[in-house]
Amino acid sequence: MSHAVVHLVRHGEVENPHRVLYGRLPGYELSQRGHNMARLVAEHFAEQKEHGTNLVSLISSPLIRAQQTAAPIAQALGLPITTEPGVIEAESQLEGYSNIKDTLLSTPRLWPLVRNPLTPSWGEPYAHQATRMAQAISKHRDYAIQQHGPGANIVVVSHQLPIWVTRLATEGRSLAFNAFRRECTLASVTSISFDRNGAAVDLTYSEPAAELLPGTVNVPGA
Repeated sequence: MSHAVVHLVRHGEVENPHRVLYGRLPGYELSQRGHNMARLVAEHFAEQKEHGTNLVSLISSPLIRAQQTAAPIAQALGLPITTEPGVIEAESQLEGYSNIKDTLLSTPRLWPLVRNPLTPSWGEPYAHQATRMAQAISKHRDYAIQQHGPGANIVVVSHQLPIWVTRLATEGRSLAFNAFRRECTLASVTSISFDRNGAAVDLTYSEPAAELLPGTVNVPGA
């Protein structure tokens, strides 16, 4: 048995008909499909609980799309939602623009922002995202173990890019690896198992809402 498991959940589909890169902008709530995705994720964890998984805490980014995704999970597991700023979406200077590729091609004043995608030059460095995510995960994981003992599982509702760089860091890959081809779909679950020393020993990935993915509006947040 793993000493602890952290399940990183990406939020569901956002109501975003104009395909805005919304980042940390307020007001971007789940679409109806997004709410349905969140319910499927909640059912996924409820089934795990029925089979003996010790799900003891639920953490969420403060952004509304994450809070809305966490809500049915909280109801299904009988857990309160703890808001954690450390798992918020990545900061980006491109947020607020729509159809971002076309906008960049047609807006020369924005070109300096994309001079180095390996940092990235348009926003919060990948390394900083990985560090803050690791700190938040460690804090809540260790507290869960203290309160509930070995085998504690926690659910963390976050965002695509912070989850993806956390996975890359866990697997020892470059943080800029496939930055635009991330295996982290809407309402997906990236689960990391830790040993008693806090070292990651296993990582799995699942898509509880896979049936709802076709036709989604899937614009990266940052």
